[in-house]
Amino acid sequence: MYHIYCPHCAEYREEEEFHAAGQAHLPRPLDPDSCTDEEWGTYLFFRKNPRGIHHELWVHAAGCRKFFNMTRDTQTYEIKEVYKIGEKPSIVAES
Repeated sequence: MYHIYCPHCAEYREEEEFHAAGQAHLPRPLDPDSCTDEEWGTYLFFRKNPRGIHHELWVHAAGCRKFFNMTRDTQTYEIKEVYKIGEKPSIVAES
């Protein structure tokens, strides 16, 4: 079982309290109404799913209910770092 550090609660909690919410650092279109269906569909549904270092969005669903980012190795499941939304990761993800 993982123990994940919540940067908002400032403590480690069991993994069952958290949910992954997809790829982190995705810029939302500035004017969604002017997007084509293809552009909007790409924003909503197409995500990177790399093998290796990856930045992910997580939520502490059974705790503070706040979102945060996590850098995780998808091959080893090792959590490299967690950080609040708006902060920059210290580890660069592979392309």
